[in-house]
Amino acid sequence: MSRLTALVLSFAVAIAWPASVLAQRSLSFDAHALPGQGAVAIAVGEGLSGSASFDAIDARSEGALRRAAQADGFGGKAGSQLDLRGFAGYDRLLVLGTGKDALTGKALQDLGGRVAGAFSRSTAPRVDLVWDGNEAEAASHLAFGAALGQYRFDKYRSRKDDDEAAQAGKGELVIRTAAGAGASAHWTAQWKPVAEAVALARDLSTEPANALWPEEFVARVRTAAAGLPLRIEALDVPAMQKLGMGGILAVGQGSVRPPRLLLLRYDGGAAGEAPLAFVGKGITFDSGGISIKPGANMWQMKGDMTGAASVVSTVIALAGRKAPVNAVAVAALAENMPSGSAARPGDVIRTASGKTFEIMSTDAEGRMVLTDALWYVQRQDRPKLVIDVATLTGSIMAALGEDYAGLFARDDALAAQLLAAGEASGEELWRMPLREEYGKRLKSPIADLRNGGGSPGAGAGAYFIGEWVDRQLPWAHLDIAGSDWASSGRPTVPEGATGFGVRLLDRFVRDHHEASAR
Repeated sequence: MSRLTALVLSFAVAIAWPASVLAQRSLSFDAHALPGQGAVAIAVGEGLSGSASFDAIDARSEGALRRAAQADGFGGKAGSQLDLRGFAGYDRLLVLGTGKDALTGKALQDLGGRVAGAFSRSTAPRVDLVWDGNEAEAASHLAFGAALGQYRFDKYRSRKDDDEAAQAGKGELVIRTAAGAGASAHWTAQWKPVAEAVALARDLSTEPANALWPEEFVARVRTAAAGLPLRIEALDVPAMQKLGMGGILAVGQGSVRPPRLLLLRYDGGAAGEAPLAFVGKGITFDSGGISIKPGANMWQMKGDMTGAASVVSTVIALAGRKAPVNAVAVAALAENMPSGSAARPGDVIRTASGKTFEIMSTDAEGRMVLTDALWYVQRQDRPKLVIDVATLTGSIMAALGEDYAGLFARDDALAAQLLAAGEASGEELWRMPLREEYGKRLKSPIADLRNGGGSPGAGAGAYFIGEWVDRQLPWAHLDIAGSDWASSGRPTVPEGATGFGVRLLDRFVRDHHEASAR
């Protein structure tokens, strides 16, 4: 199939993954041992049971550890902790409660994140996390959680290198398990690429709009993808005009910074096999355009490109861990600004597919850019399924808050797989209705559809997007408005940009597409 490209860079080289973007404690692995000094973290089950490390320190301190726990009311319940300073020869001893159940997967990640968070303000040069398990995978999950939990974005803060605050949270975190240093290979192959991809998505989503715009987004992705077996295609305005991409061009025409359509392709599966397609909304700043937003909290609209950040970061993660699948990420990038050249409410836009829509609100721009992105990836790549990710509507925030992203799907099997992946990864989804009646509320007297005005808001937005996806193709829409930003921290998600979607989609691929490919 012929492929029209503009500003295309294709490369497939096998050199080392770039240095970690994580600027906090370095992570390493060592044999199971209980240091007698320094900063140490251990875990214990409910009832202060099931931990050889706890029992050893308690014996070494002649029962003082158990007495301290009882005096503090600490019984090992899940999520609880006992934080002791200058105890039994330790500068700091952190005892984390794990509850009654054995820890696997996400719970281990949360444990690692809790340790990283607890020592994020510590200047201790080294922290030893002692885990009494013996599996390399368990050690990797602890490291993964620690990497996610210690993330921070402070590149614009004015601090001197010798400031105590600048040194806090730096140094080394050593994960000590029976798997020993051998756990490093599992971490490097399976989870470190995902941790770095989540950090990339968070970085992109946190950057201010004067530092990140469509062209700069493309440049950042090129840098992040360097050395990986990936092919990059970036369409500029003339290329999109030639293809008739009226949706993305209409959104971008009000800004001095031109839009881009970015595709990132990874061919890790069988030759010729249809790829998985992940399509993301990439509005690097959303003022609302002519339908301008209220000034309060408009600053948050720098993160209206989190969907695009998440899908490109997901494919970078798949390439980094050599997943045996074919995948393509599409980022529909534009800045939505008001100006004399901006699109107006009432304008009729013809998209690349030939379908038209009438603009009811220029602030419903996410669905506008996705129309052309969805058409293009279906035409060029013939994917086996499509999942789009977008900070689409305020109404999904009203319904689900920050706890869940909204899932809309026409395919029940795909919806079930995504729900399971969300629960396993900790990036949870809640399935929302997607009814044909929504289409009737989007009818236009002069175009095929209106881009807004229907209700419910999140469902109408999802229906509109779905009209640019072949009805026979499995498709899901994830509305991540709300879940893209954490107003308060969690073990693996510090306050701020969450990078929502990377862990979810990576888990979806692991559980439902890699097993059959091996």
